[in-house]
Amino acid sequence: MGDVLAGIHATWEFDTDCVLIRFERGIRTPKLFQSLRERRIPHAALSSVTLNPGKRGTVVLHAVPRPGADPLLEAAAGQLKDGCDPYRLVLPAERETLAEYYADELRALLGADAREPAERFMVAAPEAPMQFKAYDGRASFDGDRISFRWFWTGASTAKWKAGDQTFPVTELSGVEWRSPEALDGYLRLVPRGTGSAGSLAGAAAAAEGGAPRTDAAPSPQAMTPRPTQADQDPAAVIFGLGYGPVHESLPFAAAVLESVRRNQSAPVTAMAVLAGAGRRDPADIAERIRHLGELHRAGLVTDDEFSAKKAQLLAEL
Repeated sequence: MGDVLAGIHATWEFDTDCVLIRFERGIRTPKLFQSLRERRIPHAALSSVTLNPGKRGTVVLHAVPRPGADPLLEAAAGQLKDGCDPYRLVLPAERETLAEYYADELRALLGADAREPAERFMVAAPEAPMQFKAYDGRASFDGDRISFRWFWTGASTAKWKAGDQTFPVTELSGVEWRSPEALDGYLRLVPRGTGSAGSLAGAAAAAEGGAPRTDAAPSPQAMTPRPTQADQDPAAVIFGLGYGPVHESLPFAAAVLESVRRNQSAPVTAMAVLAGAGRRDPADIAERIRHLGELHRAGLVTDDEFSAKKAQLLAEL
C-alpha cells in the first residue's frame, strides 16, 4: 500500500508485506512506546484487524497479532493496559472513514492461517545489550547470558548467600514477567528442567513449582528446588516503586524470551529435516504436533485446545 496513517502516539506506514509502526517521542507518549521506537509487523503475524470507538472523540484501529507471533506480547502475557498496547492506533474521530479503509485493506491481506497460533516469533524482539535496575539488583543481558548483580539495600539474605548470578540462555526454558504495576512484580528466569513460562496463570503455577519438563537435562541452577517467592529466588529480580518499570523490564523480558526460543528451535529444526526424509506427510504432522506441544507448555494453548488439535492432526495420518 505504501501509505501513512498518523495517530496520536504513533504513525503506521503500510508496506506491501508489513506495517511499520513508528512511535512518537512526545512527553505524553507512553514510555513503553518511546522505548520501542519502531516495530515492523509482517502481515503474516496478524490475526485480525478491528476499528472501534475510543475515548473522548477518538477511534481505535487495532491490529491483533497471532498468539506466539510477538515475543513482547508473549512476555507480557496479557498484563499490558490498553494505553500501552503497541498494536492500538488512536485517531481523531474525523479520521474514522480513512481508518476503516486501511482496516479493510489489512483484513484482505491476512492469510488463511491467521487464526492459528504462530509456530515461531515473527516480530523482532528488542535488541540486546540492555539492562535495568530492579528493587534488589541490576539485571543485564548481552544477547547470550543474563546477569543479576544484587544490591545490599534490597536483596534478600538468600540471594546474598547465593551470590551474583549469570545464566546462559542455552540453560533456560523461558522467562516469567509479572508487571511492576502488580503488588508482587518480578522478572524470573526459568532454568531448563523446571517448567516453562507462559500466560499469567501459567507463570503463577510455575512460580509454585510447576511440573518439570522431561525434554532437557537440568542445569546446575535447576538441581535445587525453586523457591516459592521471587524475592528468595536467585533466578529472579523483584520490582518496586520506581524499580523495574514496564518500559525497561518488559522489552528486557521479550529479548531474553526470543533468544531462549531461538536456541531451543535450532536442534528441533535439524531433527525434523532428518525425520522427514522419505516420509514427508507424517513428518510434517509430527512437526506440527511438536510445535503445538511447545505452545501448550508455554501456556499459549489450553489443555482442551491442545487435545483437540492434536487429535485432529493425528486423524490426518
